[in-house]
Amino acid sequence: MNAPSDDIRDIIEAAGDSSGFSGISSDIFIGKEPSEPKNCVTIFDTHGYPPALGLRDQGYEYPSVQIRVRNIKYKDGWAIINNIKNLLHGLYNQQCNGSLYTVIYCSSGPALLDWDDNGNARFIINFNLQRR
Repeated sequence: MNAPSDDIRDIIEAAGDSSGFSGISSDIFIGKEPSEPKNCVTIFDTHGYPPALGLRDQGYEYPSVQIRVRNIKYKDGWAIINNIKNLLHGLYNQQCNGSLYTVIYCSSGPALLDWDDNGNARFIINFNLQRR
């Protein structure tokens, strides 16, 4: 199985312009926020819940991801993170890269995390995932 962050990136990229993600597909990063570009989305794999013991043959897992949006404009960053919430929250039976995501749901956020050293707003949102 892929890292959950890879699959979530692919789901966001597949949504494209129809979900309000115009122009960000090349600016989605995994695991480490780069210094450039100023406007970007970074997806981090975070601890979730233990895998299901009774379903070992199916590999049922409960991972989670945190998504961080950095933008030079507060209003634009807020719009992007809300579009991500609207896309992912409640998504179910989503096939991606050989994994079946039975449900994806927002566990906290969106929220302003901080302002980086260059005065860019950074927002976060967390999602719990169920996949096999």
